[in-house]
Amino acid sequence: MDYTKLGHTGLDISRICLGCMGFGDATRWVHEWVLNETDSHTVIKRALELGINFFDTANIYSMGTSEEYLGRALKAYANRDEVVIATKVFSRMHEGPNGAGLSRKVIRSEIDKSLQRLGTDYVDLYQIHRWDYDTPIEETMEALHELVKMGKVRYIGASAMYAWQFQKALHVAEKNNWTRFVSMQNHLNLLYREEEREMLPLCIDQQIGVIPYSPLASGRLTRDLNTATLRSETDHVQRSKYDATMDTDHTIIERVAELANRYGVSRAQIATAWILQKNPVSAPIIGATRIAHLEDAVGALQVKLTAEDVAFLEEPYVPHAVVGAN
Repeated sequence: MDYTKLGHTGLDISRICLGCMGFGDATRWVHEWVLNETDSHTVIKRALELGINFFDTANIYSMGTSEEYLGRALKAYANRDEVVIATKVFSRMHEGPNGAGLSRKVIRSEIDKSLQRLGTDYVDLYQIHRWDYDTPIEETMEALHELVKMGKVRYIGASAMYAWQFQKALHVAEKNNWTRFVSMQNHLNLLYREEEREMLPLCIDQQIGVIPYSPLASGRLTRDLNTATLRSETDHVQRSKYDATMDTDHTIIERVAELANRYGVSRAQIATAWILQKNPVSAPIIGATRIAHLEDAVGALQVKLTAEDVAFLEEPYVPHAVVGAN
């Protein structure tokens, strides 16, 4: 396993992050394909054996059961001081007032619930899951800063927003001498590269670590488009992100397959190798639900694409509508 610093921090993270959206109680979540606790533990244990120390979840994933499964697995198999636990806050966790968003009240309440579910007294990286249009960013940034000073959070990050919003949050924190975001978890893969226009240059300039989600485009980069899986047949979020551009994306998927054949590796490894070489990516978040997914991702660290390979993969891309930021 290779390790790197997360952005402009001293925090050591594995270059592969295990995304935990695929773990949880399927009866409490929109995704039918999530793994139960026993199967989740099997994947998490293997991740640790492979040297992965970075795990990303969110309070909303399977309504908290993803955090519960991850917390119990890490307690059983890992040294807490060596692993990096990231979780997120924003989405609706209960009906009625103050059940969602990024107000001080919600943030203070949700961090305590996440800590309880994870079975730890601190989170290494606490991220805002989306931009809250109904709460002043000053209130949110001060509330996050307070959590850092209380010792409940080590670092803070953000996910899925427009570059102007992220810059505004960085400015507010700097102006008030509050804790700044150190990471951006955004939507980035060979089929969706809109983040290259504004967000990635901003992150390079501000020394922000980028930890992209969906690096394999929900599996579409790993197989022919006509190959059905349980996830492809039931994941409505995947369809909303990629179905509209299926015709133009087809050529990119074919080129991934061509390079995989040329190098004698899997398509997943080609797609992951592409994102690993993208500046300023620190660690892609791999949503592995099988041991093979993990081993493919780790194997991608040994796949070195040439500049010609990268150009070959990127050349067919056409502009896409923004997905994930709003």
